[in-house]
Amino acid sequence: MTALQDQSTAGAGRTIISVDAMGGDRGPAAVVAGISRSAKKNPDIGFILHGPKAELDKLVARKKPLAGRVEIRDAQGVVTMEDKPSHVMRHGKDTSMWSALDAVRSGDADVCVSCGNTGALMALSMVRLRKLPGVNRPAIAVLWPSRNPQGFNVMLDVGADVRADEHDLLQYALMGASYARNGMDLPRPRIGLLNVGTEEHKGRAELKLAHDLIKSNADRAGLDFVGFVEGSDIPGDACDVIVTDGFTGNVALKTGEGTASLIGDLLKEAFQFSPLSRLASLLAFTSMQRLKKRIDPRRVNGGVFLGLNGTVVKSHGSADATGIAAAVKLAHLLSQSGFSHKLAARVASASEQVQDTATEQSEDGGKE
Repeated sequence: MTALQDQSTAGAGRTIISVDAMGGDRGPAAVVAGISRSAKKNPDIGFILHGPKAELDKLVARKKPLAGRVEIRDAQGVVTMEDKPSHVMRHGKDTSMWSALDAVRSGDADVCVSCGNTGALMALSMVRLRKLPGVNRPAIAVLWPSRNPQGFNVMLDVGADVRADEHDLLQYALMGASYARNGMDLPRPRIGLLNVGTEEHKGRAELKLAHDLIKSNADRAGLDFVGFVEGSDIPGDACDVIVTDGFTGNVALKTGEGTASLIGDLLKEAFQFSPLSRLASLLAFTSMQRLKKRIDPRRVNGGVFLGLNGTVVKSHGSADATGIAAAVKLAHLLSQSGFSHKLAARVASASEQVQDTATEQSEDGGKE
């Protein structure tokens, strides 16, 4: 981090974001373009960029907003989308992803951002940063466009682990609530547990147990539990945080992205149908641009890995400069809020609460 520290006094107090330049489908050019947009908009951000130094030097030199704002750390290896997490953990020490995480581990950077292989990134994150004490399974949280006043809901898990028992779902609820507080300024988030219906008798056994666990811990955790919610509530206003397992969450996420893309294509096709419809598209241009911006997944790009000793933001693999800039913006916001430390405190407190609840239930059972 010497290169950043040796800059002008403007570097003092700057949030340093560690960026894996090589993991995305569009290559390092898109990543550098994205961080350049972020640097232009926010002078309080500095970057540590990881990848082949010779290639990155040329790309960074073309972006004036990055002058004096970037340290490049040479990493010749690249984690591809096809690489198995187990292989990366054994042989990935020379990769840009490993290097980017190590910058957070060593304290040189505040947050890590990567567009790379999700499974490999999660596996390396757990190895290099370690899980928070009390966390069984980390989760990936995303922002989902919604009817709520804040414009988005938090949903987790969306793919970190396809399995989750009742204790995992309770931790997801608590971590999601912390994310909503610090990322969306919601002092008392409303939590919903995703199920096939809102009736308490519906769903798998672990969902019913999780329902009771979250409900019993809601007041002490400073959240409002609204009970079971359905798929139609994900973009709704019934709650602020939707809790589910990684299998269901990932299917919902990919379905939502595909639906948004389909709607955009169908609208474009409809407005091109006839000369009259093309005229109508001109009259509705401003409204259509507003709608496009509202549902554009690039502008809410960035899944946050929760439950680690450090903050990691996973950008979509196909993200362009706009998407990268959105992920960096989210990373900066979380760093400025002290999210990682607050989440650690929340998880520690939650673990104590669960243990106390289990002890009480055990004592009550013994008396009976």
